Amino acid sequence: MGCTLQCVPYYFFGEGEIEKMNYKTQMEAAKKGIITKEMKAVAKKEYVPEEKLRELIACGSVVIPANINHKSLNPEGIGEGLRTKINVNLGISGDSVDYEREMEKVRLSIKFGAEAIMDLSNYGKTNTFRKQLIDYSPAMIGTVPMYDAIGYLEKDLMNIEAKDFLKVVEAHAKEGVDFVTIHAGMNKRTTECFKRTKRLTNIVSRGGSLLFAWMETTGNENPFYEYYDEVLDILYEYDVTISLGDAMRPGSIHDSTDAGQISELIELGNLTKRAWEKNVQVMIEGPGHMAMNEIAANITLQKRLCHNAPFYVLGPLVTDIAPGYDHITSAIGGAIAAANGADFLCYVTPAEHLRLPDINDVKEGIVASKIAAHAADIAKGIPHVRDIDNKMSDARRRIDWEEMFSYAIDEEKARAYFESTPPADRHSCSMCGKMCAMRTTNMILEGKKVEFCTSK
Repeated sequence: MGCTLQCVPYYFFGEGEIEKMNYKTQMEAAKKGIITKEMKAVAKKEYVPEEKLRELIACGSVVIPANINHKSLNPEGIGEGLRTKINVNLGISGDSVDYEREMEKVRLSIKFGAEAIMDLSNYGKTNTFRKQLIDYSPAMIGTVPMYDAIGYLEKDLMNIEAKDFLKVVEAHAKEGVDFVTIHAGMNKRTTECFKRTKRLTNIVSRGGSLLFAWMETTGNENPFYEYYDEVLDILYEYDVTISLGDAMRPGSIHDSTDAGQISELIELGNLTKRAWEKNVQVMIEGPGHMAMNEIAANITLQKRLCHNAPFYVLGPLVTDIAPGYDHITSAIGGAIAAANGADFLCYVTPAEHLRLPDINDVKEGIVASKIAAHAADIAKGIPHVRDIDNKMSDARRRIDWEEMFSYAIDEEKARAYFESTPPADRHSCSMCGKMCAMRTTNMILEGKKVEFCTSK
C-alpha cells in the first residue's frame, strides 16, 4: 500500500539553507520537500533513494523518531520498505530498584543491535535514569508517560486531574524521548464495547488498565482523547513520534480480533489523521496474543484502518501455555506479523508473565526478536538483507569457523557451543567429525581421497 496523501516534490537547497527552513518535525520537513540529515542517514542504511524516503515520511508510511533533544541518537526509520526494527523494554520497578542493572541491560541491547529501547520505569522519580539513558543511547528511546504519572505528580491515581497527565507527557518530551505510547483510542465508546464483550482476560495493558480505572472512577473521558490536540502540540514542539497504544490489545488468543480490539483500532485510524494534520509522526501499536491464522488478516486490517501508518506489535504470542518460553511464542508470531507487513517488533523475554527479566532473559528476548525480524525481512525482500546469510553459507561451505562466528547474531554463544566439545579436526564439528558433509564434498571436488578408517 502506497501513500494516500499528496506530497510536494523535493527541492534542492544550498549548504546551510535547510537549517534555516521553518519546520519542527521530520514529517513537516518532508511535506515541504526538505530532506533532513536524519533522512539522509536512514536512506543510506536502508539502500533507499532519499527522495523515495522523503515521500514515505510525508505520507506517514515511514517515521524517523528523532527528538530534537536526543543528541546521541543514531536515527532509524520504521515503516514501509525498510528493515523490521526491534524494541527492548526495561526500567525500574518497585520490587526491583537497581539502576546499574538496568543500564547493563541498555548496554547489552545496544551491543546486539536493538534499534529502540523503551524505559518503562514506574517507581519513584524516574527522570534520573531516563536522562542518563537518553544521554548514553544511540538507539531510539520510548516511554509510556502514564506509567510515570503517579511518581512525577506525587498524587494517587484518582487525585490526578485530566490535564495533569499532559504535564508528564511534556516532561518526557523535553528530556529527549523519541516516541511515547499514548492510549488515546480507549474512549467511552470503546470501553462500553469492551464491557459488553466480556473478555476472558479483560484489559492486560498496564497503561490501559490505569486509564480505565481513572475513567470509571471519575466518570470522565480519557484525558488523552479529550485533550488530544494539546498532546499533539506538545509532541510537535520536540518532534516526538506518537505511538498510539492499544489499551484493548488481547491478552489471550481467546480475546484476539474481538469487538473491543477492533473498535479501538477504528479510533486509532481517526487519531492518526488528526496527528498528521499537525505534522506529528505516528505509529500504531498492536496485539498481543493471537492465533497464527489470524495474524496476517490483522496486519491487513490495521494498515487499511490506520492509513498505512507503521505498525508496532508486541509478539503476537501464538499460544498461552508457554511461560518461560514466551520469547519463542513471540518470535513465531513476530516473524509472521513482520512478513505480512508489521514494521516494528517489541521483544518478549522468557520471563514474560513471570517476573522482571534479568540480563540473561533480556539477551534471549533480543536474539529471538532479531531472528524473527531478520527472517521476515528475507521474506519481504528488503534490499541486501540476505547478504549476511550468503556470507555465512559460504563460510560454512569452506568450514571457516572464525568467519562463521563473526556473522552469527550471538557470536559468543556460537563459539562457546563449538568449543564445549571440540572436534579432533577443526575442519568439522563434534557432531559429524570426519563424516562432515561439507568436508567430504569439498575433498572430492578438490580431487582428494576421502578416508574414514585409520589403517593400523
